[in-house]
Amino acid sequence: MNDLPRTQALRCFITVAREGVVSRAASLLNLTQPAVSLQLKGLEESTGLLLFNRTPGGFTLTEAGAALLPLAHKAISASSDFKTMADSLRESVRGSLRVGTILDPEFIRLGPFVRSLATSLKQTEVFLRYGMSDDVLAQIGRGDLDVGYFVDATPAESPPFPSFSERHIDDGKYQLAPLMSYPYRVIAPAEWSDRVIGKDWPDLIGLPWLATPPHSAHRRLLDNIFRPMGSLPKRVAYADQEEAMIDFVESGICLSLARDCTLDRITRKRNFVIADKVTVTCDLSFACLTSRRHEPVISHAFSAMQAVWDLKPTVALPAPEAAPRSRKSARR
Repeated sequence: MNDLPRTQALRCFITVAREGVVSRAASLLNLTQPAVSLQLKGLEESTGLLLFNRTPGGFTLTEAGAALLPLAHKAISASSDFKTMADSLRESVRGSLRVGTILDPEFIRLGPFVRSLATSLKQTEVFLRYGMSDDVLAQIGRGDLDVGYFVDATPAESPPFPSFSERHIDDGKYQLAPLMSYPYRVIAPAEWSDRVIGKDWPDLIGLPWLATPPHSAHRRLLDNIFRPMGSLPKRVAYADQEEAMIDFVESGICLSLARDCTLDRITRKRNFVIADKVTVTCDLSFACLTSRRHEPVISHAFSAMQAVWDLKPTVALPAPEAAPRSRKSARR
């Protein structure tokens, strides 16, 4: 015998030996009777042995066939083990993950997240694409990104919920892992103190505001506040980075939103004032399409994100505070 028997031939040999009838074996193997007979003939020719006695009542094993049957079982089992190991190794080799990022890397803990993926057993290679929050979600929906960060306003009333939640946003169904809640403050030129201190949203709608990109969280958050009042604020300048937004405010021409952590980084003398009666509390989440949530590389990414943020499966969270905090101590 020059070559090892094929797995299909061994399966036919084992099944016919068990059933004793070619027709029944063929049905169990989803093959035709001639195909099974051909496999048996080829196996006998390759071994140079008669494996079955053909009788009117069916097939019975010869002495040689009975001796080889246990080895056939072992060969099939080894083949199955080979496939299982190959599948396992395929899962562990380097995969790739396209991640949509927003805001600044330190704030969203991007570095620890990427390091976790790159150094894990699965050795995921990460491709980062920076963008606006709504753009990131749209690219996830189109399949241009696998996962990404998303910012949305915290609902006025919301009970505690699991780390993962499902939401319909525009035309897509997304899985979100809430990471943290944090506030946006309204800042104004220092000389506008009397126009913003003690004022509520209806008092601020008539003032000039800084414009941000159409698909930014800033734009959506403010539009969602002011649109129910019947109009949108007048926008007089444009910026897409928070440091630049603060520069515009300090120049004395408009209002803007800004995160506390961004304001805290400013070491120069502040030439702006923070409105004291209005705040926009937001949720930072990690998102993917619901339909892709259990793909191995995406599931691994969510597990890494949970570890980086030390998230618990279900938590009850206190009311928002001024400083950003992780979800295990945040509102939801």
